[in-house]
Amino acid sequence: MKRVCIIGCGAIGSLYAAHLARVAEVWAFVRRDDHAASLNRDGLTVSGTHSFTASIRATTDPKTLPEFDFGIVATKATQVKQSFQPVAHLFDKGAVLSAQNGVGSEEIIATITRGYVMRGTTFMSGTRHSDTHVQYELDTPTWIGPYEPSGTPFEIVKEAAHLLTKSGLKAEPLEDARPAQWSKLIFNSSVNSVSALTGLPHSPHFSDEAKFGDLGHLLHALIEEGKRVADKSGIRLQDDPWTMNCRGAMTNHPPSMLQDVRHRAATEIDFLSGAIAQEAKRVGVEAPLHTAVYRLIKGKEAAWSYSEENNPLSVH
Repeated sequence: MKRVCIIGCGAIGSLYAAHLARVAEVWAFVRRDDHAASLNRDGLTVSGTHSFTASIRATTDPKTLPEFDFGIVATKATQVKQSFQPVAHLFDKGAVLSAQNGVGSEEIIATITRGYVMRGTTFMSGTRHSDTHVQYELDTPTWIGPYEPSGTPFEIVKEAAHLLTKSGLKAEPLEDARPAQWSKLIFNSSVNSVSALTGLPHSPHFSDEAKFGDLGHLLHALIEEGKRVADKSGIRLQDDPWTMNCRGAMTNHPPSMLQDVRHRAATEIDFLSGAIAQEAKRVGVEAPLHTAVYRLIKGKEAAWSYSEENNPLSVH
């Protein structure tokens, strides 16, 4: 039986952990002692699309973990290095899947493990009700491909996809996962940024284009701009991000960046619209919309720590 570790057990990490526990020995490496204690005591309950409870092992202490055949890093992109570094050596003879929003996390993982590294992209979504209960919402595939600089054989990718499929999840191995990754990147960058700026969940507003003031016009323009950047970079998209947006807009699901803004937590904007804006600059394409929303989100983050009392030009 394969030995698997999930690094980060939020909504997506919990879905991976619970399903894989039905076909593998699963450990969760988490940040909080009480989270680990709850998982060890109660297991993980999945409701919604699938319904079951699975037993897993959880810890906050990397010294108590064995070596692993397979790992999934399911933290936020901003937390990848801090979360994975303490356990990276445990995958030197195995493989690790990056399951973050955006692009760039696989590069970070590859710098701190000698194991094989894979790109992962999923449109799967869930709502985390507690440390031990996650509701499964969108039942869609995880696309997996090799992270090219790590020399990951495609056979390793197929093994990981087979394990996920055997667990009850959907997975698709791809020899080149960048088209899938960029489809999700363009979709995610557009939806997350607009949600964070407006305070709206991913709702029908994001696809409405009937009236001049409808928000769907902005989403469509952001997506088209992202597609132009991908095309200039030589990437033919796996799926159409606008179709992905229209489907997701029916869920009224709060994107992760909206949750971050509500809690005044650091967002993943550098790995989303920031990554598109930087790639546009690299390949010589104009990307004014993604650049603008990137800078607006960075400004929103700056506002949380800004104090008028420390500003000599403030007016009282």
